[in-house]
Amino acid sequence: MLYHLDFRVEYPTGMSQPELFKIWAEEAEAALAAKKAGIVIDLWKCVGKRRVIVIVDVPDPDTLDQILLDLPIMKQHGQHVQVEVTSLRRYEDFAADVKSRMVSDLE
Repeated sequence: MLYHLDFRVEYPTGMSQPELFKIWAEEAEAALAAKKAGIVIDLWKCVGKRRVIVIVDVPDPDTLDQILLDLPIMKQHGQHVQVEVTSLRRYEDFAADVKSRMVSDLE
C-alpha cells in the first residue's frame, strides 16, 4: 500500500538549532536507509520550511504505524512533529477501474 506522509516539524522555544539538527541528521540517515531498502519510494524537504513529504510503500496500516513510532524524530521529538497520512491508489488502477465501469454502463 502506498501512503503520502506530510511531516511538519515544530521548533520549540528553548531548543537550539544544533539540537534540532542532531535529531534531524539521525532522521535523515534512517530515511535514506529506508529509501535504499525500498520502503520509501521518494522524499522531499520543502524549501524554507521544516516540512518533509514522503511516499512510502508498506504492506498495511499497522506496519506504517509501527514504522512511524520507531522513527528517530518521533522518539526524540515526537511531541513537536505532526504527520498527515493519506492512503494512495495507483493511478493506473484507478484508470482501469473507470474504464471498466464505462464499458459495463454502456451494456
